[in-house]
Amino acid sequence: MKKIVITEFMDESAVDSLSTAFNVVYDPKLVDDTTRLMAFVADADGIIVRNRTQVRGDLLAACAQTTVIGRLGVGLDNIDVVACEARGMQVIPATGANALSVAEYVIGTAMLLLRGVYLSSDKVASGLWPRALLSNGREISGTCLGLIGFGGIGQLTAKLAKGLGMHVIAHDPMLTPDNSVWATTGVHPTTLKQLIAQADVISLHVPLTPITSNLLSAQRIAEMKSGAILINTSRGGIVDETAVAEALRQAHLGGAAFDVFETEPLGSRTPWQGCPNVILTPHVAGVTAESNVRVSTMIASAVASALNA
Repeated sequence: MKKIVITEFMDESAVDSLSTAFNVVYDPKLVDDTTRLMAFVADADGIIVRNRTQVRGDLLAACAQTTVIGRLGVGLDNIDVVACEARGMQVIPATGANALSVAEYVIGTAMLLLRGVYLSSDKVASGLWPRALLSNGREISGTCLGLIGFGGIGQLTAKLAKGLGMHVIAHDPMLTPDNSVWATTGVHPTTLKQLIAQADVISLHVPLTPITSNLLSAQRIAEMKSGAILINTSRGGIVDETAVAEALRQAHLGGAAFDVFETEPLGSRTPWQGCPNVILTPHVAGVTAESNVRVSTMIASAVASALNA
């Protein structure tokens, strides 16, 4: 019986489905136990991971007979895909399965930050009444959403945004101006410089690569519209976090929502401490009860098919 090692959390029903046909080792905490992890993968035919398991270097070398790696998500920066493919390993991401969760996160945090009234519960409960202070929030309808990256998640985010009356522009150098997706979605393609200057809300939807590293530098953040909102659900390292935090403190930016960071978890010396108008979440934009089922079911099926081929 072929063996599958699952190193991080996965929907239990998907794990059970694999267990009927494979020898499954499932431990959501295995990612943090290097010794056990290395031992388990030594004779594993398949491995299923999320974003924390680094499938490269010593761990990749230990996967002596692995032929397939399932990724419970879409980002592949924690997997040395080139090295895996050179060794004949198939790498399978859960493309599209968590797109709705991410898109809803983007729209939800944009609405919260634009309106600016939802963090007042403690004040109101204590007897304060900051009505005048909180009466200048902005409606999302009529604002401009700028999407950096216009793949599946970006396109779904655009659909939700347009349903709320937002004007949507996007920058994606992988899509030519005459690509049919622009006409199909009703989204206007633009340059990165134009997007940064025009958008009231900027949302990132690109992978971390040498080209996208520090894509939103301190200079580009300074060029954003005064009061603009920045949302990052892609990867840490794409945005200069220190520059964003400083722009929030100086009230150049109106707010920011970050789900991903250059260092995860955040260390003790972080620019976000005491930062105003910011929402910080622990890499969960694409993780909901529903998306976990979709992602887990998709990867369980794909890994099983690969091992049975």
